[in-house]
Amino acid sequence: MRAVFPGKSVCRVPAKGCHNLLLYYTHLWCLFPQHGKGRKHERRIELEPWQQQLVDAYPWEFIRGLIHSDGCRITNWTVRTIGGAPKRYEYPRYFFSNKSDDIRKLCGDTLTKVGVEWTTLARGSDPFNISIARRASVAGMS
Repeated sequence: MRAVFPGKSVCRVPAKGCHNLLLYYTHLWCLFPQHGKGRKHERRIELEPWQQQLVDAYPWEFIRGLIHSDGCRITNWTVRTIGGAPKRYEYPRYFFSNKSDDIRKLCGDTLTKVGVEWTTLARGSDPFNISIARRASVAGMS
């Protein structure tokens, strides 16, 4: 952070299992214009052109960051009858959850660009989750 923000105060605060880095810089919010007042799902979220260029250049890193912040990888399971006997079948899948339509669109558009098949799951009537469950798509994300 000192290399990116020369002359600015950067502090490292040890915490259990990690270090928190703190930076005090009045114009830090200028680099992240999507951070603003109010709830994200109640306001417009769009990337600046330079941010979109980074996403286009590094789509997998963007996807990884979204999954790490608002997603998960789980082992799903179902029971199928094979040869007259029930058999438990397990498979990995990814979920990304966010109430913001704009953020889900950024995720979905980027997944589509890299060839990952995904679907939207709803909580009630609200589309809330992006699900990646197809074997080839999950393998591409691992």
